[in-house]
Amino acid sequence: MSTQDHSKNRTECGSDAAPQKEALSQGAPAPLNRRRFLVQGTHGVGFLALGSLVSGGWTTPGNAAVNRFAYDVERFSTTDPKFLVYDRAGGFPIPDPAPRRIVFSKEGQLYVAGKRGVSVLDRSGGLIRLIEAGAPVRCVAVDGNGQVYAGVRDHVEVFDPAGRRVRRWEAPSKKAWLTGLAVSKADVFLADSGSRLIWRCDLEGKIIGKIGEKNPERNVPGLILPSPYLDVKVGGDGLLRVNNSGRHRIEVYTADGDLELFWGKPSAAIEGFCGCCNPVGLALLADGRHITCEKGLPRVKRYAADGTFEGVVAGPESFPKNAQAGKARDSEDGTMGGLDAAVDARGWVYVLDLVAAEVQVYQPKGAV
Repeated sequence: MSTQDHSKNRTECGSDAAPQKEALSQGAPAPLNRRRFLVQGTHGVGFLALGSLVSGGWTTPGNAAVNRFAYDVERFSTTDPKFLVYDRAGGFPIPDPAPRRIVFSKEGQLYVAGKRGVSVLDRSGGLIRLIEAGAPVRCVAVDGNGQVYAGVRDHVEVFDPAGRRVRRWEAPSKKAWLTGLAVSKADVFLADSGSRLIWRCDLEGKIIGKIGEKNPERNVPGLILPSPYLDVKVGGDGLLRVNNSGRHRIEVYTADGDLELFWGKPSAAIEGFCGCCNPVGLALLADGRHITCEKGLPRVKRYAADGTFEGVVAGPESFPKNAQAGKARDSEDGTMGGLDAAVDARGWVYVLDLVAAEVQVYQPKGAV
């Protein structure tokens, strides 16, 4: 899998595989669902037609048999064992319904964003405490001091390590639809699917920059988001990893918004990302390798730091309920299925199934 550096961005952007129009959302009247999100993010029906062609998840099961645009991924629903580089080591249910994101704290506790707030779990799934946010939490991050940042649709609620609310940040924009959070020593990064960019904030919530916004002068093509799954992670090198799902790739940015490199390609084959918009979730190993999560055809995979495909953590056969989610009607917040992942200090991967509301745990093959 090839990797392009900043100097080659202009060529790649001119030949991007996703020909959709990149228009900004025109507002977000409540309640929002996935279809309204899509319509607000486009000028016309061309984008929707393309999504129907490649995803196969926008038609009901009864129509699929007569829909000549239906995308058959049945032959990809079972993973060839030669690609599997992890073994399943267990799993547990999530105590709070409708989970959205998971992350590990420095102390090794698992934080799960869910309908009632943030569930703090031990590595076996035991509930340590529930941080009630008063509204569904869609994303979460924990800093080195144990302070918790919870994304509540259009703003961030901040809690101390004991779960006491200490401040509430203002919404970064009228279009805000927060779906990812990451924190470094000096900054907090908000993945805003509604505004189609990453907000860079200081630790008090003051906005100090934008990342991923279309900017031809900086060779930044902009984020294409057919559905609200934008995520962001900060690596040990200080660089941000962002899933540009409509372009089927991972983009790597500096904190100042420079696009350093990107990798990924649209394909239902095991090394690529298929459907209208994948990957939908990210996690990083300590050595800079990537764990990616996909929806529609639910898969969790591992890539090298440069984007080279290394193997599969878990394939569609591990998530039968999730694989059926695309045939259901749109959910309240626009998501239909999907996975998220977090990595513990051992390098074990904890995969959150948004549909089954459970976590599956995977250890590298050969791990003791």
